[in-house]
Amino acid sequence: MTTPPPGLRERKKQATREALREAALRLAVERGPDQVRVEDIAEAAGVSPRTYNNYFASREQAIVSAVTADREARIAAAVAARPAGVRLADAVTEAVVEQYANEGERERGVLLLITTRAALRDAFLGSTAGIEAPLSAAIAERLDDAGAQTTSRVLAASVAAAVRIALEGWLRPAGGGEGAGSPGAGGLVVPSGPLSGRLRAALAPLAPAFDAAERRTRD
Repeated sequence: MTTPPPGLRERKKQATREALREAALRLAVERGPDQVRVEDIAEAAGVSPRTYNNYFASREQAIVSAVTADREARIAAAVAARPAGVRLADAVTEAVVEQYANEGERERGVLLLITTRAALRDAFLGSTAGIEAPLSAAIAERLDDAGAQTTSRVLAASVAAAVRIALEGWLRPAGGGEGAGSPGAGGLVVPSGPLSGRLRAALAPLAPAFDAAERRTRD
């Protein structure tokens, strides 16, 4: 299925969103996240605070968006692009790992900033909910079954939850064990070990459900 190119209105909205998240990140790096106000971000992006609120609910959400931007859509696109013969569970797992574990220097720098503030970590973890809608559509298309809408939504929601759990385990309080508090509780947090392994382990229990959905479609 070919997606039509966005119209002028949608392109303007995308440009505004990008300007806001880039301004939020730049100001957070220059001043520190706690010294950045929504009004500052809006002014730097050339829009009003009211317009800002149409795109982001907080400064933390805008800052985090600089590293998570469009990741959900890229995951869904990667699943849709996998050859039909590839097992759906594998297609989803590889798409998630590619988008979360293969980060460039800029993304690593933003992640380092995120780990220093509890509110930013919470926003980063909360961003995983955005996976559900685009991934659900990609799964439904892969299953090619008009009656699979509920199944695809459940599977996509489960993937979003698994990714969040993997990230929570990865962002652990420094010096703490696997169960040492919540990453949203404050204090220094240090990423622990390779994220790709945690993502694969969190997604592995979902494989039987993906396989069952594919079998029903074939039958």
